[in-house]
Amino acid sequence: MKLGRFGLVVISAVLALLGVSTAWAAGQPAPWETGFQKAASPNMENIIAFNDWLIIVITAITVFVLVLLIYVFVRFNARANPTPSKVTHNTLIEVLWTGVPVIILVLIAIPSLKQLYYLDHIETPDMTLKAVGHQWYWTHVYTDYEDYEFDSIMVEDEDLEPGQPRLLTTDAAIVLPVETNIRLLVTADDVLHSWAIPSFGVKQDAVPGRMNETWFRINEPGMYYGQCSELCGVRHGFMPIMVKAVSKEDFDAWIKTQTANRDGDEGEQPTRLADAAATE
Repeated sequence: MKLGRFGLVVISAVLALLGVSTAWAAGQPAPWETGFQKAASPNMENIIAFNDWLIIVITAITVFVLVLLIYVFVRFNARANPTPSKVTHNTLIEVLWTGVPVIILVLIAIPSLKQLYYLDHIETPDMTLKAVGHQWYWTHVYTDYEDYEFDSIMVEDEDLEPGQPRLLTTDAAIVLPVETNIRLLVTADDVLHSWAIPSFGVKQDAVPGRMNETWFRINEPGMYYGQCSELCGVRHGFMPIMVKAVSKEDFDAWIKTQTANRDGDEGEQPTRLADAAATE
């Protein structure tokens, strides 16, 4: 049975109201997507869990207020209550409408602060990736591997291969190992940028003259996409981020190949993985 576009919109809206994510593609946005992308890291898993908790709290508050309004409309309208009450104060109600919101805010604040601490604190990073924002592309540096670096520039529409997403494919993928605590250092050399990959739960501002830090851990191999999320100029929407997550063994082999290429004959260029990685 074909639902059609209207049916998909209705289903997506209902699922969104119920707090259900409708992410239909891993690592990149999907048509008619209303929820989060599929989580690919513990950071994003916690963000989605916190969002689901907030949906429950918000829904409960909305239903409670709606029930109170309906009760007031029925119980205290002019027809049912021709002689209105002249009571002006009620100590119990005043305590409740002050105390209950405080309790709700505490219930929201505790998991929120825990999540903020979790996103910010990494005890033992296994490797470090440095991202430098330029107008309008990214430079990525593997600081643990003799500062091996390369630029990631968006592939234009006319150069895209089948299967490569428009405005998200770069000419060089960032290759990273799975199940590894990756410290991310972010800065810029001109204006404000922001390194963001939704599936990782990462959005870190790149500020000229300042080094910001965050971290993430990729759960499983695959291709993951993001882009600059700060208004940085006329080509703001054309500096994507493409990450290829591989096993630790494959990453070790890849980084050895790249550093060997860099140390080879003059003029030899680093291997560009974008074309092969995006079509796998």
